[in-house]
Amino acid sequence: MESDKKRIAIIGAGISGLMACKYTLEKGFNPIVFEARSGIGGVWSQTIESTKLQTPKDFYQFSDFPWPREVKETYPDHTQVLEYLHAYALHFNILPRIKFNSKITCIDYVTSSTADLHSWDLWGGSGEPFSPWGKWWLTVRNGWNPSASAPTDQVVHSPVQNSRLCLCIQELTTDDDKQVYQVDFVILCTGRYNDLPNIPDFPLNKGPEVFNGKVLHSMDYAAMDDDVAADLIKEKRVTIIGFQKSAVDIAAEVANKNGATHPCTLLFKTAHWIVPEYLLPLVFQGLNRFTELMVHKPGEGFFIWLLAMLLSPLLWIFSMSIECYLKYMYPLKKYNMVPTHRFLKQISSCMFTVLPANFYDRIKDGSLSLKKSQSFSFCRNGLIVQGESKPLLSDIVILATGYKSEEKLKNMFSSTLFQKCIAESSAPFYRECIHPQIPQLAILGYADSPAILYSTEMRSKWLAHFLAGNFRLPTISKMEEDVMEWEKYKRRDEKESYRRSCVSTLLQIYCNDQLCKDMGCNSRRKNWFLAELFAAYGPKDYKDLS
Repeated sequence: MESDKKRIAIIGAGISGLMACKYTLEKGFNPIVFEARSGIGGVWSQTIESTKLQTPKDFYQFSDFPWPREVKETYPDHTQVLEYLHAYALHFNILPRIKFNSKITCIDYVTSSTADLHSWDLWGGSGEPFSPWGKWWLTVRNGWNPSASAPTDQVVHSPVQNSRLCLCIQELTTDDDKQVYQVDFVILCTGRYNDLPNIPDFPLNKGPEVFNGKVLHSMDYAAMDDDVAADLIKEKRVTIIGFQKSAVDIAAEVANKNGATHPCTLLFKTAHWIVPEYLLPLVFQGLNRFTELMVHKPGEGFFIWLLAMLLSPLLWIFSMSIECYLKYMYPLKKYNMVPTHRFLKQISSCMFTVLPANFYDRIKDGSLSLKKSQSFSFCRNGLIVQGESKPLLSDIVILATGYKSEEKLKNMFSSTLFQKCIAESSAPFYRECIHPQIPQLAILGYADSPAILYSTEMRSKWLAHFLAGNFRLPTISKMEEDVMEWEKYKRRDEKESYRRSCVSTLLQIYCNDQLCKDMGCNSRRKNWFLAELFAAYGPKDYKDLS
């Protein structure tokens, strides 16, 4: 296979996009990266002023590019993270591969016949990354820079007529601000936490339209320049909706800026365990093989099942110990913040939240107020909160209510067939990056984990090996059996909390072992038995895989 002649498109220049580019370059490919914004970094390029890592930096670093020595903090701030990403992109010469201000509006799979796709037993018809039967067409709009040029060897200049996986046959054209690319493989690196906010539905005349103040999503607040955001909330009564990372961080930031004279309110439905920074290293040290022996695995045999049954009480003890400590150290009961779920379940559900500095001090001095309620609606001068006799007076309401990541992923495809593949199945992806029914395409950065850079880099390496022809994928039916086994395993434990983007949180090393086996690499990365069993695994352990 002549790697340099295969066209690979990477959509997004966040962390996953940078790693996808770096590792495909190492395998001899010439990828092109499409980034809708004017810079790299993804979510790190648009964050609130107080944002910093919520993962110890030893677990949030590239395996072959450590943090600079001058960064002493265990949890660098967002400016330091962005500088680190820029240094990585410069060091590995990634920036020349990126086409900035280029938004992908849709992608189409073009094949000789849709019947061929349904009849394939192997992914793409061959189990290999590149198929002679199909190509991807990417429609790119240069929204911020209409005059941006594109490499002439990869742009489709003439209309085509072909059998396309969409509702009608269209002519593909090139105009001043829109171009269409033909590529052999697509790597989606668009992330989960941007672009398509989740806005709650409200009954008629009870939504934001009746409110005299300002309503915005946390995404919009994070996108503001720091001075603009500070001016927006200055001397305003701000209410934050939610209790995940963004909600807690924004509430703490607003409370610190406005003080008790204009208190901020955090309105939430479900309380979650919020862990102080100094406990995080203890949690991450648990990312070792001995801990994973306590966790049941999909398709496990009798001996592995028995071992997990015998050891799993240790996980319960750890979870209960953390919960008791947090309830002892912080006034959770006083402020109705005691979660109804176990700490371990929160970790396995990828809902990890770090306690902002001075959070409870702001509550104590009146700068921050907490309200728990199952529902709310808008009125002219604020919010009607269930169980409250008076409206919650507000000037600004910030909805930290998450994102519609599944819908965003589905909307990337013009094909109704591929949209159904995403929307009508809740099974995870094969190796958390390949959909068995969507050929010549991978999705990086979609799978969640306690250390997202670490887990995404492993899949970037795996994908690069696959693209280089070092192994083939199993049959479509075998991959579907595998992902269904993972879904069954997770639903048994998570039930209503199940999300396909979060299936391997407590089994990071187990999943890395599978990736190493596919790549033909030794999965045992430590020097001796006790370290292999009890020492935490991190990015540096997988430095030499590629």
